[in-house]
Amino acid sequence: MTGEERIARKAGSRGRTEPRIDYTIYRFSKKEIAQYVAMYLTLDAAISYLFFYSPIAFFVLLPGLWPFLREQKASLKRKRESEMRRQFLDGIQMTSASLQAGYSVENAFREAAGELTRIYKEDDFILREFRILAAQMDMSRNIEDLLMDLGRRSGVGDIISFAEVFLTAKRSGGDLLLIISNTASCIRQKHETLQEIETCLSGKVMEQNIMSLVPVLILAYVKISSPEFLDGMYGNLTGTAVMTACFIVYVIAYLWGRRIVRIEV
Repeated sequence: MTGEERIARKAGSRGRTEPRIDYTIYRFSKKEIAQYVAMYLTLDAAISYLFFYSPIAFFVLLPGLWPFLREQKASLKRKRESEMRRQFLDGIQMTSASLQAGYSVENAFREAAGELTRIYKEDDFILREFRILAAQMDMSRNIEDLLMDLGRRSGVGDIISFAEVFLTAKRSGGDLLLIISNTASCIRQKHETLQEIETCLSGKVMEQNIMSLVPVLILAYVKISSPEFLDGMYGNLTGTAVMTACFIVYVIAYLWGRRIVRIEV
């Protein structure tokens, strides 16, 4: 029995049908929902107290929970996509190494799935998806179709591009080893560039967060130390209008600052 046959048999014996996840949709866990709802309610209470000093404002601002959750979900999805890109890079690098060792394309992916168990946990993206690839190949599915399906479900541009290039090369008889190696190199360079950008921006992000807190902290200091200075801003139409305008400007400035420090490659 050849080495490739042993790999195929091993993959077939451990291959199991796992649910295919649509990664383009992010779903909160119960813990995340509780965490972000509690965070928003605390923020809502603080804003209602400092800007309006009214319990009515707390309930007026409650609908803001939905855009807040949507923004948190988008942020978590971006982090997951970045992690998926990094893990996929590890996966195709291991696949490339197996191809260089003389394995066929299909068994190279099976071998990579086995190697990934050494560095990833059972529920990690790349290990789960490479095991699905191995199990589906044992059911006579084409590897190029499986990679295209993975690309669609992942929603990650690098994975989609790799799947499309792989499909074209596989069906036109291209040099798969060279293509996989070059693609891995491109993804690695992009990942390193993203890390460099994040490193350069980390200080600015911290500054932006501190600057966003300063107006609220100043307002809280005045409210606690000299509340009489703010008495004219509460309980009357003019004061409420001024504080509402200040709050709107503050929110716009915060969102604008977040947008400036968010750079996508």
